[in-house]
Amino acid sequence: MSQQVVTRFAPSPTGYLHIGSARAALFNWVFARKTGGKMLLRIEDTDRERSTEEAIEAIYDGLKWLGLEWDGEPILQFGRAARHAEIAHELLARGQAYKCYCTPEELAQMREEARAAGLPPRYNGYWRDRDPSEAPEGVAPVIRIKAPLSGEIVVDDHVQGKVVFKTENLDDFIILRSDGTPTYMLAVVVDDHDMNVTHIIRGDDHLTNAARQIVIYNAMGWNIPEMAHIPLIHGPDGAKLSKRHGALGVGAYRQMGYLPAAMRNYIARLGWSHGDEEIFSTEQMVEWFSLDGLNKGAARFDFVKLESVNGHYIREATPDYLYEVMVATAREVGREDDLAGLAAHKETVLAALPELQPRAKTVLELIDLAQFIYANRPIIIDEAAGKLLTGDARVTLREVHELLRGLNDWSVPAIDAAMRAFAEAKGLKLGKIAQPLRAAITGRTVSPGIFEVMVLIGKDDSLARLSDQITS
Repeated sequence: MSQQVVTRFAPSPTGYLHIGSARAALFNWVFARKTGGKMLLRIEDTDRERSTEEAIEAIYDGLKWLGLEWDGEPILQFGRAARHAEIAHELLARGQAYKCYCTPEELAQMREEARAAGLPPRYNGYWRDRDPSEAPEGVAPVIRIKAPLSGEIVVDDHVQGKVVFKTENLDDFIILRSDGTPTYMLAVVVDDHDMNVTHIIRGDDHLTNAARQIVIYNAMGWNIPEMAHIPLIHGPDGAKLSKRHGALGVGAYRQMGYLPAAMRNYIARLGWSHGDEEIFSTEQMVEWFSLDGLNKGAARFDFVKLESVNGHYIREATPDYLYEVMVATAREVGREDDLAGLAAHKETVLAALPELQPRAKTVLELIDLAQFIYANRPIIIDEAAGKLLTGDARVTLREVHELLRGLNDWSVPAIDAAMRAFAEAKGLKLGKIAQPLRAAITGRTVSPGIFEVMVLIGKDDSLARLSDQITS
């Protein structure tokens, strides 16, 4: 029986869950689902000064919003420090590690001498083979791993291929600090081993860490997980992704009105592909995913493409779902007037959504488009709409108001027929009536069909809004 696949997502809680971390979580999650395995969550909170409870909650919240539920309880790395130290001392007992008593001044001198000799500035192994009896009094030592002195460390990577590191370029790095706390390098290996992790999928900025971690795996005689190091995400200009490109927290994308399904789809395409498929469901992604499909080249983050993908998911969503997301978004971003309007006119908003959905790329745009339904009178006319309400247009709208007031059948076909007959009688194109009518009733130049709008908000409200503009 083959071993169950176990992946892990292991963020550091020193800030929000950014897009690169979200992508790593997605690939770990989808690979676990594809193989019938598990994705575990480990919070690497050993940096006590920078780790915060707020950041941990933001990670949980971001993963849940994206629909990337982990298996089991999250593991907090700091709480396992005693286990990490235990392994450091076991390595010491095996002769695979040693105590180093060098002072900071001695280490600085070593680095200077290495630089002067044209060598990389690193530890020179001074205490590696010394007799413990030479240890100075009253100095708390660090514990260093004994890195191999010759040969190669090979990382067989699903994305990068065979990556070879010369052991002469690895120093005897610290695994336990002088205060007894473990280093990141040791903690990661011990945790991955104890959590039975079979596959490590992470950014390629960890590739050199992989070589050091393999040294620890080998020293303990542990199985090395399979690895896939994915290229980092770049901005549209090819530079490393930064805040100016969109390296925001996942929560920020939620507040900007992106749907979780769209984010999953878009993020997956940042480093993985299945033929030329651009739009695919999460179920399809799970079905198609393979580590071999991960791209070796860096992906470029593109807001225009994200908006396009999000627009697709908005068009495909049910009105009931979108209404709930609109309410939640309005609440989160503090749009109290919209929140009140959406709540008071739920049925009208639901009825309008099929007309609004094709016109919006984000949920915020959807809220903006729906505002005509619950706008307070007299409604605010935006600048573009105001230009349509000329003196001549207002004269025409007065006649239109009289005509509409006399309509007994307040339906789209009836209003449409009446307006076409009126336009023909006046020798005008229908647009010359419909456009100022839209401006007067919605305050905008863009809306669903204006006759549909009038039916949605009702005869009384339509005539009242029109009256506000022709008498002002």
